[in-house]
Amino acid sequence: MKIKKELYFGFSLMALILAGTAYMLISAPSVTNGHLGLMMLALVVVAIMMGFPTAFTLMGMGMIFTWIAYEQDVNKTLTLMVQSAFKVMSNDVLISIPLFVFMGYLVERANLIEKLFRSLHLAMARVPGSLAVATLLTCAVFATATGIVGAVVTLMGLLAFPQMLRAGYDTKLAAGAITAGGCLGILIPPSVMLIVYGATAGVSVVQLYAGALFPGLMLAGLYISYVIIIAKLKPEMAPPLPMHERQIDLPAMSHKLLRGVVTGVNTRALPALLGGLRGSRNAGVPIGFLLRQLGVALLPLALFWWWQGCRIALPLRLLL
Repeated sequence: MKIKKELYFGFSLMALILAGTAYMLISAPSVTNGHLGLMMLALVVVAIMMGFPTAFTLMGMGMIFTWIAYEQDVNKTLTLMVQSAFKVMSNDVLISIPLFVFMGYLVERANLIEKLFRSLHLAMARVPGSLAVATLLTCAVFATATGIVGAVVTLMGLLAFPQMLRAGYDTKLAAGAITAGGCLGILIPPSVMLIVYGATAGVSVVQLYAGALFPGLMLAGLYISYVIIIAKLKPEMAPPLPMHERQIDLPAMSHKLLRGVVTGVNTRALPALLGGLRGSRNAGVPIGFLLRQLGVALLPLALFWWWQGCRIALPLRLLL
């Protein structure tokens, strides 16, 4: 049976790690705790590469080598294990990790990411590489709800990767967009990695969040710029969205409103909604539905006014 290149590389790497560890132990005049630590690290890497669960691998290796370092004293090993577990459980900072993971689980189960991905894809249909750009933006938004890499990559791999392949995207570009966007989860706050690092190193997690926010957003912007440039230079790698896929069906109430609009009135969203609010042209559509749809239609204008107000107010504050 012919061994695949990936398996050959993995086995070669594991053999190299074990050979280096064995040579270090043989050539050392005496085995110290430092040698045991390097040996434990090497065996942890090999065990994870062989497919053992990471949590049980770390826990098992830690207990075994603690028992060896304490000269096979079981009481000291168990006492240290209990103290370490209690120290982690009593850390107030680490409590936020399961809550962030639970928040990401709720977002995924509520099917919000799929709706967000579809909306961004349609909104950026005219942008080169719109599907990959929507994937990166969705990863950046989802990163703020999970703070980890695996959940983002897994979900977007199941959601966006098949669509990009069906749309004719290059496999390397599609896989790169998902993996690059998934890595934003450990940088854009809230990040589980920053929480663990802050709790371990004794650094303020708030300061770490403040220092990682701008680099995370900048990295997401660079990824999007790269995809747009590649799609512009090589359109065959990221074909544009066909015109028939850029149209979506309106809700039933909106169709009913359009049928009730009198002839000669503009049937675009904003004029139709304003005309429906007059009462005689709403075709029985509830006023609450019209107001909600009008709010959605005016949301980009409200955001533009807010942005312009911030641009004007910030220099005034600096001057005053």
